[in-house]
Amino acid sequence: MDAQNVTPMMQQYLAAKEAHPGELLFFRLGDFYEMFFDDAKVAAKELGLTLTSRSGDLEKNPMCGVPYHAADSYIARLVAKGFKVAIAEQIGDPKAKGLTHREVVKVVTPGTALSDEALRDASNIYIVLLHEPAPGQFVLAGADITTGEAFYAVYAGEHAAQQIMDELYRRMAAELLLTEGFSLADEVRAFLAHRLPHCVVSVVSREADAALPAQHFPAEEIPCDAGARAALAALLTYLHETVMADLSQINRLAFLDAAETMQLDTYTLRNLEITRSLRDGGKKNTLFDVLDFTRTPMGTRLLKAWLEHPLLTPHRIDARLDAVAELVEKSTLRDALRDALHTVYDFERLLTRIETQTANARDLVALRISLAALPAVRACLAAAVSRLLVRAAGEIETFDALRDELTHALVDEPGLSVREGGMIRAGYDADLDELRRFSHDSKSLLQEMEERERTRTGIKTLKIGYNKVFGYYIEVRHSGRDQVPEGYIRKQTLANTERFITEELKNFEAKILGAEEKITALEYHLFTELRERVREQLVPIQGVARAIARVDVLQSLAAAAASYRYVRPTVGADGGIRIRDGRHPLVERILQRDVFVPNDTELSHGGTETMLITGPNMAGKSTYMRQVALLTLMAQVGSFVPARTAEIAPVDRIFTRIGASDDLVSGQSTFMVEMNEVAQILREATRDSLVILDEIGRGTSTFDGMSIARAVVEHIDGRIHAKTLFATHYHELTEMENERIRNYCIAVREKGKNVVFLRRIVAGAADKSYGIHVARLAGLPQRVTERAEEILHALEAAAPQSAPQETSVQKTSDAGMASLFAGGTLDELRALDVMTMTPLEALNTLYRLQEQARKEEGEG
Repeated sequence: MDAQNVTPMMQQYLAAKEAHPGELLFFRLGDFYEMFFDDAKVAAKELGLTLTSRSGDLEKNPMCGVPYHAADSYIARLVAKGFKVAIAEQIGDPKAKGLTHREVVKVVTPGTALSDEALRDASNIYIVLLHEPAPGQFVLAGADITTGEAFYAVYAGEHAAQQIMDELYRRMAAELLLTEGFSLADEVRAFLAHRLPHCVVSVVSREADAALPAQHFPAEEIPCDAGARAALAALLTYLHETVMADLSQINRLAFLDAAETMQLDTYTLRNLEITRSLRDGGKKNTLFDVLDFTRTPMGTRLLKAWLEHPLLTPHRIDARLDAVAELVEKSTLRDALRDALHTVYDFERLLTRIETQTANARDLVALRISLAALPAVRACLAAAVSRLLVRAAGEIETFDALRDELTHALVDEPGLSVREGGMIRAGYDADLDELRRFSHDSKSLLQEMEERERTRTGIKTLKIGYNKVFGYYIEVRHSGRDQVPEGYIRKQTLANTERFITEELKNFEAKILGAEEKITALEYHLFTELRERVREQLVPIQGVARAIARVDVLQSLAAAAASYRYVRPTVGADGGIRIRDGRHPLVERILQRDVFVPNDTELSHGGTETMLITGPNMAGKSTYMRQVALLTLMAQVGSFVPARTAEIAPVDRIFTRIGASDDLVSGQSTFMVEMNEVAQILREATRDSLVILDEIGRGTSTFDGMSIARAVVEHIDGRIHAKTLFATHYHELTEMENERIRNYCIAVREKGKNVVFLRRIVAGAADKSYGIHVARLAGLPQRVTERAEEILHALEAAAPQSAPQETSVQKTSDAGMASLFAGGTLDELRALDVMTMTPLEALNTLYRLQEQARKEEGEG
């Protein structure tokens, strides 16, 4: 652009753009945000806008714009696509003479978005920074500025890279900052490209304001480690430079201590579908979805955090279970709590909007409604006896004075804009009421003046009018011109009339035209005062919001337990997992009307450490193994579990290798992905871990795969001693059975060439793979399955020595098959009080139990 032709306004723009070269610059011009040059081209393409040009040359001087009142939606769309947007606003009075001053007031990035568009979902929005203070030492620092939480972790050693990537995946980071020279940058970027493609990555300076951590966090929360402090300072510096506000809502700091919570890796989070489904990454059909009976957005976020960070210490788990048990038993208390919480809005995000001065009157009304719910919540908890509920009751202040002032000050349904009035209730401010009366009464005052002037002058046709050009005037026909008194100042002469003004009319005009502007300005002033009074109590209100979130999660777990017939698990101390009639929490809900066949599990260091499970695909092995893992996780979260009884000792990690998932993006085959995951498990699993392995070795040749599978089982059994569920189609591995490795299989009932998988895990090894039976069930043509049987018989006849040893379920199950149904149906039958039933009741019950038994046997 020719420097000689640059206007003063464009000089402002170019200076702002020079200071923000990496962002799209939204430059405020009146009622629009304008973009110029390359920014305009990008915005036009991404938002579907039309390019224009003041000079007429679209190539040299392209520009485009969006209305300021609709800018949030456009900015949200750009941020969702990974762009950063700098907002340059008009500073000062735009009506003043001379060039209006403009400056960038904030930068919106994926990790710092605060608009309604960005916050419609209750999910956290995390921004994370990675710092390497010394070679091989890594610090992760993160925050959610919308809720005020911040956290950090320190990593070192051979597992550091994997631990960093697991935490990024757990947090679903929206934005990642790498300090200069971060040595794992390429690995992290490759991981994000595959698992978190929408995460925006930036490199930031290692130089930062070292005083910022002390300004935000209590001294006892600030880490002693200098590298961790430097990482936090770099993160806070970036946030301050971006949001350009005090950010006093960021005032709590958590250390991610691996000794306090279970560290769930990326594979386990995905395979178990704890908070995100494998299908689309959404919430539906996840454990999170099943357990989510929360009533507040804060509770929803906290439940997700609990599920992704289960507890390790028994006393903390039991404290949660005590509270859940009390709410399960006291249904009246639970229902009252749910009703009271229903009117609580998103406290945390409301407070952040107040702190950053983006809150409108509707936000303060939402806060008022939320505060009004607090007395009922506290009253509900007054009768509680469990430690966590009693503590929450003591933490819930009600802020009566603030609530009363907000009630007195704000109308029930204010508009969206804080600059257009209509927010403040009548009776709150005397000056505002007087201005409103004057504005409301102006028509009657004008009529009074008109009647008075007609009487005074004797001009019966005199009238007072108004137009935008001349303002207010007194109009007199030419026939009454001789009666115009002194003091009338001629303003305009028309064909048949003359128009005049008087000092009284001029004063009235000044008042009436200024009244609306004064009303709007005074309402805004009163609103900002209210917002500031709320801001002064931000920290204690945040404390209440966190207490409300904990209560909400506890009642949610209780509601799930009551709705789904869950039981309280016993937290064991011997390292064992003993579950009777356990049910898969997700599959049970998806089946709904069908009977879910429950199964038992017993793993312990003094007995079975490894369950070697054989049987055909689609028979239920993977479902069963996931079920054991999910019930263990639920217990450590503090949730009741779907089972008849459960005794579960906390595990330090849950590792899973389930299913085949090609890593095509990084060019890795299914088998390579499988081996990577198994390698990580064998490196990191301990005696206190729970390991789930499904069909290890199937991605290569039979003998290679069988050898790898056997070696893995031997390594776990001989060196690690983790509690392990190992499903395999290699029947030859069943000969490994010893005092720690026990064979189990899926019970099968054969009917000629057809099979029914009974979904029941029983002791013993499968005698067949039933692969052809599964193919028949899948609908392969009869000619193909018959030919497959011919080939199978020929192979078995040619190599009888390699046939699997027959430890047939069918041969062993005649004596044990009755035990398959020692659970639901038989127990219910035993519990019936036959002597008090009418004949019709007995017949109906017998029919229902018969149908249930048929379904459990696979006949339904």
